[in-house]
Amino acid sequence: MKEQKGAGRMWHLYKMGGITPAIASMLGSQNAQQMAFIRSMAKEQRKKSTLDIPLRELEFIVFDLETTGFYPYNGDEIISFGAVLVKGDEIFEDVSFYSLVNPKRRIPMHITQLTGITNEMVEGAPDLMQVLHDFMEFVGRRILIAHGSGHDKQFLNAALWRTSKVNLTHRLLDTMMVAKWLEPKRPEGYGLDELLESANIPIADRHHALKDSIMTAKLWMAYLKKIQERNIVTLDDLYAYLSK
Repeated sequence: MKEQKGAGRMWHLYKMGGITPAIASMLGSQNAQQMAFIRSMAKEQRKKSTLDIPLRELEFIVFDLETTGFYPYNGDEIISFGAVLVKGDEIFEDVSFYSLVNPKRRIPMHITQLTGITNEMVEGAPDLMQVLHDFMEFVGRRILIAHGSGHDKQFLNAALWRTSKVNLTHRLLDTMMVAKWLEPKRPEGYGLDELLESANIPIADRHHALKDSIMTAKLWMAYLKKIQERNIVTLDDLYAYLSK
């Protein structure tokens, strides 16, 4: 009876366009529902335009990932997600997301030394599909912000494709790109530590995904003031300058 109900739910998801029958046949009901949610969010995100909304009115999710290495297509995995909500010039630290992920592989010693995340800590953590679903549910339709976003976007895209056969469709701002535009030829470099120090933002618990997200959010706040001083009002305006 339970098998019939599970099959019925997956058939409903298939009819709604959430999953293919081949995938449904391999997944349990919970994973099928999580996949359907992620796929529907990616589809809906393509329809949403935020370009003409003033930056001060937009909601952003500033996020960070910790990983076992640099190569998501060569065995490296996400080991933690962190994120925090920002709206206008306010950071909502009480509206945040943090979770470890079971990478189902050993964490290299140098990554443990860098992040403080041990193999024992992730043994009982949820798997990638569960955390990815929860993270995307937290993000909703908001715009993403990350520092040096290439690494995070690559891993996020790899995770979305592997679990749900979709790519990231959310708009993504990179505070490193913003810094390079605001301060071209900066001699100190554009690493997060250097930029935080220049902005007089206290540095603590680096390489903890949530703490890095909050510090990056504070950096975005500092940059938002400078952006507004240049009479840049909307996301479209900002993109126009960043693309030059």
